[in-house]
Amino acid sequence: MNLDQEIRGDLAILKPVGRLDSATSPDLERTVLECIDQGCRRMVLDLGRMDYVSSAGLRVILLAGKKLRATQGKLVLAGMHDAVRDVFEMSGFLTLFAVTPDVEQAVAAAVA
Repeated sequence: MNLDQEIRGDLAILKPVGRLDSATSPDLERTVLECIDQGCRRMVLDLGRMDYVSSAGLRVILLAGKKLRATQGKLVLAGMHDAVRDVFEMSGFLTLFAVTPDVEQAVAAAVA
C-alpha cells in the first residue's frame, strides 16, 4: 500500500492505494495518529484507489474515527469501489461514518 496525503489546515486528506490489510495497516495507523497529534481535527480517507480492506484495516479506520470524535473532529470516507463498499456494509461501518462519492464532497462534509 502506498499512502498519499494532503494537509489543509486542520484537515488531512489521506489516500491509501492498494491493499489495506494486516501488513499495511500499521502504516496508515501511524500516519493517522501523527496527523491527529499535529492538530488535524478533520480527516478524509479517499478510498477510491484501494482494492481491498481487511479487518485490520477496518480497525485502523475505527480507531481514527474514535480519536477524531474525542477531539470533536470528524472522519469522512470517500470514493469507495463496490468491493470495498461491500466490506464496509457487511461490517456495519457505513452507519458509523459519513460516506461520500468523491473527495470534494467529503471535504465539504468534514468542514460542515
